[in-house]
Amino acid sequence: MQYSNFNNHKKVAIIGAGPAGITCAYQLIKQGVQVDVYESSSQVGGLAKTIELWGQKVDLGPHRFYSDDTRVNKLWLEVAGRDYKMVKRLTRIYYKGDFYCYPIKALDVLSKLGLYNSFLCLISYLKEKVLPSTRSQTFEEWVTHKFGKKLYEIFFKTYSEKLWGIKCNELDADFAAQRIKKFSLGEAIKNMFRIKNIKHKTLVDEFAYPLNGSGMIYERMKVFINENGGNVKCNTKIKKIQKTGNRVTGIELATGENLLYNHVVSTMPITSIIREWNDVPDGVKDCASILKFRNTILVYLNIDAQNLFEDNWIYIHSGSVKTGRISNFRNFVPELNQGNNSTILAMEYWCNYDDVLWGLNDTQLIELAKDELNTINITKGAKILAGHVFKIPNCYPIYNKNYKDQLKPVEDYLDQITGLTVIGRGGAFKYNNQDHSILMGMLAAENILFNSQHNLWEINTDYDNYQEHSLISATGLVDIN
Repeated sequence: MQYSNFNNHKKVAIIGAGPAGITCAYQLIKQGVQVDVYESSSQVGGLAKTIELWGQKVDLGPHRFYSDDTRVNKLWLEVAGRDYKMVKRLTRIYYKGDFYCYPIKALDVLSKLGLYNSFLCLISYLKEKVLPSTRSQTFEEWVTHKFGKKLYEIFFKTYSEKLWGIKCNELDADFAAQRIKKFSLGEAIKNMFRIKNIKHKTLVDEFAYPLNGSGMIYERMKVFINENGGNVKCNTKIKKIQKTGNRVTGIELATGENLLYNHVVSTMPITSIIREWNDVPDGVKDCASILKFRNTILVYLNIDAQNLFEDNWIYIHSGSVKTGRISNFRNFVPELNQGNNSTILAMEYWCNYDDVLWGLNDTQLIELAKDELNTINITKGAKILAGHVFKIPNCYPIYNKNYKDQLKPVEDYLDQITGLTVIGRGGAFKYNNQDHSILMGMLAAENILFNSQHNLWEINTDYDNYQEHSLISATGLVDIN
């Protein structure tokens, strides 16, 4: 259905060409809206972009597209066409020299931790079932209640504190509720003793992956937008969103140029929006100043070997190294390697602006990654041919304990601003995956086009508010209603 008579008069600016922003632009341009997308970097895709290194393609860390929302899957397939493959998912935890299945499996834990430690895990789990913790406000409390203290300390504590840079008793339980989902040790134990496994949802252990990397989807959206009257402007930084009173009037570029728009969709950090406005109430500004984001450093190493390990990525649960996750891009689709015989690994480090890590130069970071790879010893001494560093600011909204007390006044204030929509990880301060960012972009477009009144603050990794469910298979959509 077209709404050209109504929408041709709309002029929309979208700040940020990550999954949320570029999806919103893609949907708007199909309905005849004049759209300009402003991206500060040289490529679209945001945290899901794909870059070229040493004749191969790699993502900014591992990306697994998976959704059971038919709306999202149809859009993804509309863009991907047949240019994707299904990838068997294997992600494990590296702990004290052993690889543990993730999600954890009771028999796997028993065989590797040994009888004594496994017994302690079981006792601490049963203790929580008999005398459960009275509160689950923090990540530590939530996971301990779900798995027991011992398993929390082994399989959750170290990694989570690396990622967030705060103690787990200072991290809000929201992170656990959104990421660990409906899984417990009890379920793992029940599965261990079943003669036949319960039939899981179709394809739950595999994911759809574009042949040219996760960024292929967003590059194709960019081409479509540019070919249909829109403009995707990379290497263009935004200084601020302009407004008069409670109405948005346009944007100001970093160059000082002012541009008029009827509506602005922003994926820039929510804190950056508030900081640039002079008329924000002090209480709202104070709340926004407390909200923080975590940065990521990716160190890519080109390894002169092919069969290093079989995982797509590994979680490193060891306090002896700073890296928290290692991705192996040879284990996604062969098209990424483009005939090369080496393997590119991405070692992830998380830090704040004032951390020593963020201030290290590329040479220092590459040497650190090399040393830690040798310490972990998962590459069996294979020669490291080259290294490359990619620094990404403001990747993860930090869910400090009771962070919603600070976020809610900011949300309420922004809801009063006419002509403004904030989406994406940065704009909505939500730790979303690709699929939920895509959904945010789709629903934001519907709000602009049809005044649909979707509450975008509700879209999160545990969001499920749609009746049609399906999964992507090798041959297209599979209905799972």
